[in-house]
Amino acid sequence: MSRAEQKANTRQRILEGSGRAFRKGGYAGTGVDALAKEAGVTSGAFYVHFDSKGDAFRESLRQGMDDLRRGILYFQSEHRRAWWPEFVRFYLSAKRTCDLSEGCTLQTLPTEVARSDLESRIVFEVALREVAQVVVDGPASPRAPRNFEAACSALASLVGAVTLARAVGSPAFADQIANAAESALLGPAR
Repeated sequence: MSRAEQKANTRQRILEGSGRAFRKGGYAGTGVDALAKEAGVTSGAFYVHFDSKGDAFRESLRQGMDDLRRGILYFQSEHRRAWWPEFVRFYLSAKRTCDLSEGCTLQTLPTEVARSDLESRIVFEVALREVAQVVVDGPASPRAPRNFEAACSALASLVGAVTLARAVGSPAFADQIANAAESALLGPAR
């Protein structure tokens, strides 16, 4: 492996570790030492690749939102006409119950972005617009959003349901929240 490939791999490892750490601990609750530790590198190695924690945060946002965009494209390709119901059910189950560090950037980091600098908010906005557009551009699917505003509303519903379900102590109530969101987005179960 060349030096450039090693450097690129280390940077990617830091980005992935930073994303996990930010999703789990938030921006304010996660220092550079924790980001480096999560990636398995030293703090010095972190600074070789990023000028600051803020730079790593913005890149983690980009990567996390791009992961979501690619995930939606996967559902569209894999499930064709059934992609939207399959995606909604996946999001309301797997993304609701996975470890927070493996959760979706769209669900875990918006409050952190709202508290951050303008540059981070712009990064997030651009990425969110791209995700919403991928939803709109997807193949025809039952109850799938067909315009940008409807896509934003549907994404907000998914994020809100997952956030509320994660926040309650009762698994039965968490299921009730997820089921209500599914019904609102897909119609009553048949």
